[in-house]
Amino acid sequence: MKKNKSRRSFLKKAALGSAALGSAPYIIAAPGSQELLLKREYPSQNYTANDAINLALIGSGIQGIYDTSTALQVPGVQLVAVCDLYTGRLARARELWGNELFTTRDYREILSRDDVDAVIVATPDHWHTKITIDALSAGKAVYCEKPMVQKFEEGAQIITAQKNSKAICQIGSQGMSSLGNEKAKQLYLEGAIGEIVLLDMYNDRYSAEGAWQYPIPGDANPQSVDFDTFLGNAPQQPFDATRFFRWRNYKDYGTGVAGDLFVHAFSTLHYILDSKGPNRALSTGGLRYWNDGRDVPDVTLTFYDYPKTPTHAAFNASFRVNFIAGSGDSGGFRLIGTEGAMEVGQNSVTLKRSKLGKIPGDYSMIAYTEAEQKELAKAYAAMDLEKRADALTTGETVWKAPYDYKGGHYDHFLSFFNAIRGQGTIIQDPTFGLRAGGAALLANESYQRGMPVKWDPLQMKLV
Repeated sequence: MKKNKSRRSFLKKAALGSAALGSAPYIIAAPGSQELLLKREYPSQNYTANDAINLALIGSGIQGIYDTSTALQVPGVQLVAVCDLYTGRLARARELWGNELFTTRDYREILSRDDVDAVIVATPDHWHTKITIDALSAGKAVYCEKPMVQKFEEGAQIITAQKNSKAICQIGSQGMSSLGNEKAKQLYLEGAIGEIVLLDMYNDRYSAEGAWQYPIPGDANPQSVDFDTFLGNAPQQPFDATRFFRWRNYKDYGTGVAGDLFVHAFSTLHYILDSKGPNRALSTGGLRYWNDGRDVPDVTLTFYDYPKTPTHAAFNASFRVNFIAGSGDSGGFRLIGTEGAMEVGQNSVTLKRSKLGKIPGDYSMIAYTEAEQKELAKAYAAMDLEKRADALTTGETVWKAPYDYKGGHYDHFLSFFNAIRGQGTIIQDPTFGLRAGGAALLANESYQRGMPVKWDPLQMKLV
C-alpha cells in the first residue's frame, strides 16, 4: 500500500466532507461524533428446483446447525442429507429440516451420493482434514469450519487436494465477508489510522456454556454415539460422553481457545491488512477455574510479532481470552495506528482520530524558568507543528449496518454458493485458511513448549 498517497487521500476526503467509501457521506466531525449507515445490496436471485444447489451437513452439532440454517436462507439452496455420530442429532435434523432428509452416521455415504453438490464440514477439529480432503476428492464443494486444521502439517494436504480437484473450498470464519470487515479494509487502505502499530483483541466470557460446558443428553451411550469413529486418529479409550459432547476442552480433538476464537480475529486482521501473518508468537495462561477434566487453559494471553511488508508496517498483536471474567461477557477487536484507531465488528466500525500532542505542556515545562518557558514556547510556535488540517480530521465516526442486514454469516455463504455457480470467487480459500489457522495454532505451540515460537508466514510452517 502506498501509505503517503493513501493518507493524503484520506485527509482530503475528511477535510472536505466529500462523499465516501460505501453509501454515506464521509465526514469526520471535530469535535464530536456521528453515525453513518452502511449498505449491502443483494441482487435478485430466482432459481427453480432443478437449479438448486444440493447441500449436505457433516457434523450436526451446534455450529453445524447454525451454519446450515444460515446457508438455507440463500436462494437456490436445499438440504438433502445430514451426517452425525449421535442419533439424537440426526433426529433433531429431521425435526428442523423434514423427515424426508437422508441421515447417516457414515459421512462416506453422503460423499457417494450423486445428488450432493456441496458439504458443510462442521465436525470436531481433528476430523476436518480427513473429511475435507475426501469431499474434495469426491468432487464436492466444501465449506469447512474454522480452524481449517488441527495440526500445522495438515494445511498443505488440503491446499493440494483443492488444487488437484479444482473444487470450491471455503473456510468458515463467518465474519470474513461482513460489512464491518469490508468497511474496515476500505478505511485502512485510505490511511484512516496511518501506519498500524498494534492489534488488540480480547474475548471475556462468564458462563458455563461460554466455557464449553455443554449439556450432555441423558440418552448418550455406546449405542446412540459412535464413539470409536469419533476418536478417529486420536488415542483410543473407552466410551466417554463428556469427551464427545465437550470435545473442545481436549487437545486430542480440538484446538483450544486459539483455534476456536483467535482464528476469527486472524481472518479479519489478515483480510483488512492483506497480511500473510506473524513471524513470532509468545503465549502464556493456565487453567484457572474450569477444573472439569479439560486439558486446555481457560485463560490465555498471546503476543504476536508481524514483520514489515508492502501492505503494512511492522506491528504487534495482543490476543486475550478469559473464560472466567468476573466483569461479565465482552469482547473487542481494535486496530491502533499512528493516526487513529478502528474498533471493528461484523455490523459496525468505529473510527477514532485524536490530535497528537507535539508541543510540550505544563508537565515538562515546570522544570524551567519563566523566561526559558517563554523562549521555548516561542520556538515551538515557530515550528508550526500542529496544523489546522490535523485538527479537522479528529473525532469519532461510527458506520453501522442497517437493521435489515442479513449478516456476515449469510454473506460468507452467499460468496460460497455464488462461487459454485461461477458467479464470483470465495473470500477465504485454503491458503488463507491455513495462514489464519496456523497463526492461531502458534499460541498452542508456544504455550506447550513454554517458550516463543517462530513461523514463516510465506511458507506457512514452523521455523
